Amino acid sequence: MPDLLFELFSEEIPARMQGRAADDLKKLVTDKLVDAGLVYEGATAFATPRRLALAVQGIPARQPDLREEKKGPRVGAPEKAIEGFLKSAGLTDIAQATVQKDPKKGDFYVALVEKAGRPAIDVLAEILPLVVRTFPWPKSMRWGSGRLTWVRPLHSIVATFGPETEDPDIVPFAVDGIAAGDTTRGHRFLSPGDFRVKHYDDYVQKLLDAKVVLDPARRRDIVLHEARQLAFAQGYELVEDQGLLDEVAGLVEWPVVLMGSFDPAFLKIPGEVIRSTIRANQKCFVVRDPKTGTLAPKFVLVSNTEASDGGKAIVAGNERVIRARLSDAKFFYETDLSTRLEDRLKKFDQIVFHEKLGTQAERIARIERLAVELAPLVGADVEKVRRAATLCKADLLTEVVGEFPELQGLMGKYYALAQGEDAAVAAACEEHYKPQGPADRVPTDPVSVALALADKLDILVGFWAIDEKPTGSKDPYALRRAALGVIRVILDNKLQINLSSIIQAHQRSLNEKLQGAEAGFDADLLAFFADRLKVQLREQGARHDLVDAVLALAAQDDLVLVVRRVEALAKFLDTEDGKNLLAGVKRATNILRIEEKRDGTRYSGAVEAGLFQDAEERQLAQAIEAAQHEAEAAVAREDFAAAMAAIATLRPHVDAFFEKVTVNADDKAVRANRLRLLDGIRAATLAVADFSRIEG
Repeated sequence: MPDLLFELFSEEIPARMQGRAADDLKKLVTDKLVDAGLVYEGATAFATPRRLALAVQGIPARQPDLREEKKGPRVGAPEKAIEGFLKSAGLTDIAQATVQKDPKKGDFYVALVEKAGRPAIDVLAEILPLVVRTFPWPKSMRWGSGRLTWVRPLHSIVATFGPETEDPDIVPFAVDGIAAGDTTRGHRFLSPGDFRVKHYDDYVQKLLDAKVVLDPARRRDIVLHEARQLAFAQGYELVEDQGLLDEVAGLVEWPVVLMGSFDPAFLKIPGEVIRSTIRANQKCFVVRDPKTGTLAPKFVLVSNTEASDGGKAIVAGNERVIRARLSDAKFFYETDLSTRLEDRLKKFDQIVFHEKLGTQAERIARIERLAVELAPLVGADVEKVRRAATLCKADLLTEVVGEFPELQGLMGKYYALAQGEDAAVAAACEEHYKPQGPADRVPTDPVSVALALADKLDILVGFWAIDEKPTGSKDPYALRRAALGVIRVILDNKLQINLSSIIQAHQRSLNEKLQGAEAGFDADLLAFFADRLKVQLREQGARHDLVDAVLALAAQDDLVLVVRRVEALAKFLDTEDGKNLLAGVKRATNILRIEEKRDGTRYSGAVEAGLFQDAEERQLAQAIEAAQHEAEAAVAREDFAAAMAAIATLRPHVDAFFEKVTVNADDKAVRANRLRLLDGIRAATLAVADFSRIEG
């Protein structure tokens, strides 16, 4: 079957837009092909700085013929309705339609419409220009006198269609005066001439000959491999950066890796500042000494051309720019060191954190109060926590963080150490922002832990107080991330703290400042934590139904205990006793639900021993009382394995009861007593989890 080759050649496409654009091109074209009845075998899209390309394999040469029934108006409808129906169905006379009878709605006309499929190349001639004109660029522009809007001026279009073994046809269309053809261009400097292309394989090879690597994944591999090798050859180690790697692969069509150097005197600046300066201004990588782990006075750049001088002029140009930028960074850093962190804090009185939550100074005060309250609960020194809370945001007002916001916190640590602060205080200035994502590390030092929890809990309580909660996919204040951060800090450090009381206390403190704020929102916030905990546990492999079964009844204050209970429940249900008891509990629950619905009453409360007629009833009742007592005692001492073992003793008695005893006895009192016994089974298992929520 024929293949499609489609290329849109333009001026440089921003690197950040290329990946999404390739995906959009593939989806737009293939969706329209399927809608037209042209089901293809495969499709691949690529992007370079100057082109978007799509190859679609195995497209049928022709659309299938269509045969469908078209429903028309009722028999006896007005003449204009009949005329409209005939026109839309392609009929000349109503006698060409059939009459379909409907006893409810009356008789109506039906036309059998047969539509012959068209050649696929004609369909493509309609689809492709529409895709070009409606392409969803985040930003686009116009140029010259044309009406087309595109991310950058569009120069040419390749659109060929045909079997791989033959010369393809050109799909006949034009967009804004640019006619589709079979000619493209290579590298802007190394091979700027035009050349004809046929199919995908021919296209890729001719681009490669013209110094263009089409596949961005291959460009990334080339850059990473050559950068590693170049660094290794000179005794260094590349500091890898996936984001930068993706970006530079989108800036070049023919990657050439070179190494430059800078004055070793700049190494007195923190390494992260050097790296951010070089990365932001020149899109270059840094290298380190593998023996010491510290940065070396070298950098790796990626050029888009093979220079006749081996790249000397390119390296020299980058060195000049980097020297100037590092001089600026050194000036910023030294200027920052001349002012103590606490001397910057007065400016926070004039900086609004949020119009409803006050200034940044008020937020810092709230964090400090909460962190001091948390300090004893996490084993932290109160005065160190107080000092860290006072200083933790001060670096936001420094020159370096103003230039490189991604270094907030980290620079606070460096400045705190430089002015002689305790190491734990300095570390907390950096680590109170952590974790900022699933791959980020969790603070473990008690001072950092107290401050990290206070920072995130203040954010959550504050925005809940002013009813700025996440809705759907919208979370402008990253509250989901903050909640997950709290959960990870608590779980990773195995902190058994009462979230409810902490939230309520902070709420009361905040309400003193927020006149008219509603109290009681802590319950809603705890439910939010429960939802985030479910996400966290599911990502770690926990069964969602077991998480629901525990959270349905367990207090959500102590997250560590919730996790331990879920783990114990999972182990129990993996045993034969656990599986069989679950089946018995579900059977009891189902019988109760049916009978309670039928009778319109709830069967709960104490059973009457005098109504027992079978030994199995008496034995089950005794087993329930003993198991429930032991399970509740075990839960109270946080021994969830023992609680599960206590519940497991019910299994033989439940099995024997269902085997020997008829629940729906003729005697109404006996029947009600036996139903209350079933409720006892349900109540006993609630000591550990809500078994009704467990699947299986």
